[in-house]
Amino acid sequence: MATLFILNDPPYGTERSYNGLRLAMALQRREPPAEITLFLLGDAVACAHSGQKPPKGFYNLEKMVQAVSRKGRVLLCGSCMDARGLEEKQIITGCRRSSMDELATCTADAERVLVF
Repeated sequence: MATLFILNDPPYGTERSYNGLRLAMALQRREPPAEITLFLLGDAVACAHSGQKPPKGFYNLEKMVQAVSRKGRVLLCGSCMDARGLEEKQIITGCRRSSMDELATCTADAERVLVF
C-alpha cells in the first residue's frame, strides 16, 4: 500500500518529525512492507541535513531518514530548502530536491496521506 508522509516540523525541538519517521519505519518493517514516500516540507527539510550530531542518548533523525530512504523515497521541498539555505550537497545521500508539483502527484497517487 502506497503511503505518503508529509513532515512539517524541524528535526529537534518537537517530536512530530521523530514520530512520523518512527511510524514510517514501522510500516516498512511490516509484511508486506508499505511503499513509503516521505516529503519534507518547511522546517522538516532540516531532517535530511547530513552530519547531524545530537547529544549522546538522543534520537538521530539523520539516521532515521537514511533508514526510510533505503526502502522508500525521501523528497525535500526545493523552495523550503532555498529559504533555509540548505544546498543539495548538504543533504543525506538517497534524498533529493523536489517540488510542490511532485508533491501534488505523490498525493494524488497515494492510497494514504499522513501529515505530521
